[in-house]
Amino acid sequence: MSVIVVAPDSFKGSASATEIAGALAEGWRSERPHDRLVPAPMADGGEGTLDAFAAAVPEAVAHPVRVTGPDGVPIEAAWLLLPDGTALVELAATSGLGRMRTLAPFDAHTIGFGEAVADALAAGATGLLLAIGGSASTDGGTGALSALGARFLDAVGRDVPPGNRGLAALASVDLSGLVPLPHGGARILSDVTSRLLGPEGAAAVFGPQKGAAPSDVPVLEAGLRRLADVLSTSGAAVDPDEPGAGAAGGTGFGLLLWGARMAPGAAAVGDAMGLPATIAGADAVITGEGRFDSQSAAGKVPAYVAARAGEAGVPALLVAGAIAAPTDGFADAVALTELAGGAAETMADPHRWARAAGAELARRFRG
Repeated sequence: MSVIVVAPDSFKGSASATEIAGALAEGWRSERPHDRLVPAPMADGGEGTLDAFAAAVPEAVAHPVRVTGPDGVPIEAAWLLLPDGTALVELAATSGLGRMRTLAPFDAHTIGFGEAVADALAAGATGLLLAIGGSASTDGGTGALSALGARFLDAVGRDVPPGNRGLAALASVDLSGLVPLPHGGARILSDVTSRLLGPEGAAAVFGPQKGAAPSDVPVLEAGLRRLADVLSTSGAAVDPDEPGAGAAGGTGFGLLLWGARMAPGAAAVGDAMGLPATIAGADAVITGEGRFDSQSAAGKVPAYVAARAGEAGVPALLVAGAIAAPTDGFADAVALTELAGGAAETMADPHRWARAAGAELARRFRG
């Protein structure tokens, strides 16, 4: 009997990490029924991070909160209070793409995320873990900071409209009312290392995912640049070139301005779950994500899991919807698109093809 840890990320847009882990385990058991499968669904700061922490830390308490959604409509969400007094707030749950009825690249905002953070602070949170993947907006984090007491003003002292659209009229920033960080500080959980501006920045790389047309991207970029310039002239600057400043439509930039610090999302989730010790006691670990590409090495779940497996001398196996980069560091790899015959077939039934991938890996495993 072999012990197999199953630790994938979600396949974004098609299946949660828990669903993918279950399907992989089911497929593996169909070929090797006597092995022990240990589910350990993962996240890296994006959608599913709150659920991953809740599963890993049973003593954590969910706090429901009603916030302003990214399109201005009130929504129900929650943040998680961990046993040590740290609050985990997930942007995807409050201001994420999944909360939009219609994509609005210029008007979507992060106000709800800031409202959830404020609620956690009012409840006495002593530290913050801020999971910022999956944002619907490119507002530079101004919505979140507004909810925490900052003001972003036009030339006559009026609050600019929320979202990136308002940044075009930005003339000054008033941070005097911004609530202080809790004494335990705030860590930003993200798998993105992009700068705020430029061809690899928030607007260029992630704007199209949020509904921006090619002609919209320079306008979104200009708004973010104006935000950085106004902050620089006000003396409240944060470096827009800092890795992670471009995460979540520039929300990383806004949170860095507040005083939060970047932290690898996958490592924070995995360490909270005790995943390194779990892997060390296994014969193999299966990980994966929806698309394995050149960005996957930059702190995403498969890279983190493979690194921990390598340290323990345990083979790491990769499953991804599509594989578009070398799989060095993995003992074996399967792409669902190859099993299904194409991307459309994979997306139509990801659970079926994840089961097929689990079975294929089990047939090839020699542990």
